[in-house]
Amino acid sequence: MSLVDLVMPKLGESIMEATILKWHKNVGDKVAQDETILDIATDKVDSEVPSTAEGIIEEILFKENDVVPIGTVIVKIRTGASEPAGQSTAPAPAPKQEYEEAKVVEHIPYQPTQATATPGNNAPRFYSPLVLNIAQSEGISMTELENIPGTGQDGRVSKKDILNYVADKSVSHKPSAISAAPQTQEAAAPAQNQVAVSPSSQMVTSNYGPNVEVIEMDRMRKLIAKHMVDSKHTSPHVTSFAECDVTNLVLWRERVKKDFEKREGEKITFTPLFIEAIVKCIKKYPWLSSSVDGDKIIVKKDIGIGMATALPSGNLIVPVIKNADQLNLVGLTKQVNGLANAARTGKLKPDDTTGGTFTLTNVGTFGSIMGTPIINQPQVAIMAVGAIKKRPMVIETPQGDSIAIRHMMYISLSYDHRIIDGALGSTFLNAVSKELENFDGARSI
Repeated sequence: MSLVDLVMPKLGESIMEATILKWHKNVGDKVAQDETILDIATDKVDSEVPSTAEGIIEEILFKENDVVPIGTVIVKIRTGASEPAGQSTAPAPAPKQEYEEAKVVEHIPYQPTQATATPGNNAPRFYSPLVLNIAQSEGISMTELENIPGTGQDGRVSKKDILNYVADKSVSHKPSAISAAPQTQEAAAPAQNQVAVSPSSQMVTSNYGPNVEVIEMDRMRKLIAKHMVDSKHTSPHVTSFAECDVTNLVLWRERVKKDFEKREGEKITFTPLFIEAIVKCIKKYPWLSSSVDGDKIIVKKDIGIGMATALPSGNLIVPVIKNADQLNLVGLTKQVNGLANAARTGKLKPDDTTGGTFTLTNVGTFGSIMGTPIINQPQVAIMAVGAIKKRPMVIETPQGDSIAIRHMMYISLSYDHRIIDGALGSTFLNAVSKELENFDGARSI
């Protein structure tokens, strides 16, 4: 009989922690190898953690909603016995002190190295993600945080400490405690000082009025909101538009889709066709597949195309087709369908959302004819394709102009104006448009 440690698994590049969403097992439960023990979430994707051994759950070290660093032991499994020595479904003991206050704080990453010296002590001071989150929400600077007395282990600031500090700070700013004005001014205008800060004005943000429904954002929506705001703060966005005639592409797909599915076992959508055109143009204009690091431009030679995918919850996630430039149309189709199905069924792996260098979003799926998408950081560009509509268009021929019904689509490109100017952005966009318009309608599958 021995104990096996199950650790928080590595979940992809740059991911340092994960949030425990749900435990599927309790202390004393039997577990088979590869059986799911818990669900976890990162700032990119939700995932299941399977057991690495067969046995009995001996100890669960963290609770639901705890934020746990990668590589930390989360479960102990006793192997080599068919029945537990003392079966219990009692909650797991509290984890180590430094994590006992951890909650779902997706937008404050685990920062063990961002500790500072405890006042009057040379030892480093640890701040839990929850404490850092509260400090950010309340506008408390790191300098101010360093001076808060801590009652936790080794003088650490606990949730109780910072909330007490916030409460005391709020009381000190009440009208009765305001004494910044000189005595002569208080005597001259006592009424003005009393009206300047009123409790009712401080509570106006939480007074939503009658007949409203207040809905708390779910975890993923909070993450999306933060990523969108961060992107706007990071990149000066510019959006260019183009109109393209995709008649040849539409008619070709309609003609081959049954044979394609019969031969390849996959349905062919427009998405792999769009990605194929994008990849060809990125090879001509490689700066569209780059990122910015200070005053350096990092051009990514391995092209990874992210495709924004709607989840059943209404949220969006961006799985990535890695090495898209090395795949033919069949390979792109299989990747697109596989990732889309995994996203809709909650089977995406953390690594499926990493490595993107350019993103495609299809706003036409929801009926929009065009959109102005927000860049998926740290990328520098994102393309949106609108709904394909039949319209009468003027066709220029050597014999003269004529009017015909054509399948038309608007495409747009939002790009980071720090490194992509209007000339490059518009040139790339029009190159994609021409690639789609000149699609070979006689192409074989």
